[in-house]
Amino acid sequence: MMSLALEEARAALLHDDVPIGCVVARRGEVLARAHNARERDADPTAHAEIIALRAAAAAIGSWRLDGCTVYVTLEPCVMCAGAVVLARVERLVYATPDPKAGAVRSLYNVADDGRLNHRVAITEGVLESESSELLRAYFSAKRA
Repeated sequence: MMSLALEEARAALLHDDVPIGCVVARRGEVLARAHNARERDADPTAHAEIIALRAAAAAIGSWRLDGCTVYVTLEPCVMCAGAVVLARVERLVYATPDPKAGAVRSLYNVADDGRLNHRVAITEGVLESESSELLRAYFSAKRA
């Protein structure tokens, strides 16, 4: 599933968005996949996770994504980690940490904060080097 998320991340490059991809799956079935579209859509909320969560909810006809796993190439930000919790996602798998905005482990622990009414199981580091390299190359090209 993380390989599919990386495919989505690469698709974001086609419209000069930060290459982040996301897949939502349940019992091995892909419900939705998406990539960042902030630049394309001129929408600050068009993060891969938000787009994929919306599509997955539409696919099953419920905002409750019980039994679902979210696979994303970069540690979610505060908005996306909050959306994962609010959608009642069972598990979150991410590739690489985000030391500047990560809200799952790096800066905050939103996804498994015991003060919230839902906690998400977390797996980190899946295909980390591939995701890190994609992001590194994107930002290096931007700086050049």
